[in-house]
Amino acid sequence: MTIFEMLQQSTILTVLGMFVVFVFLWVMILFMNITGKIINDFRGIREAGNQKSLVLGTGEANTSEIKAAITAAVIEHEKG
Repeated sequence: MTIFEMLQQSTILTVLGMFVVFVFLWVMILFMNITGKIINDFRGIREAGNQKSLVLGTGEANTSEIKAAITAAVIEHEKG
């Protein structure tokens, strides 16, 4: 194998490797954008649900119950 053939083969492998990385990054960005749109759709649904609970007055009670549970867990953890 001559030096020219070796340089030709290494050039082909380098270009092929860069192409594979480019395609992988493009697919990854595509999936991240799709996932972001899906998450934002669910976030909108969840925020609408939270607004309904605050209007009904149940959101405040849940918050105080959660605070009490967290406080009790921290105190219990510090004991032992």
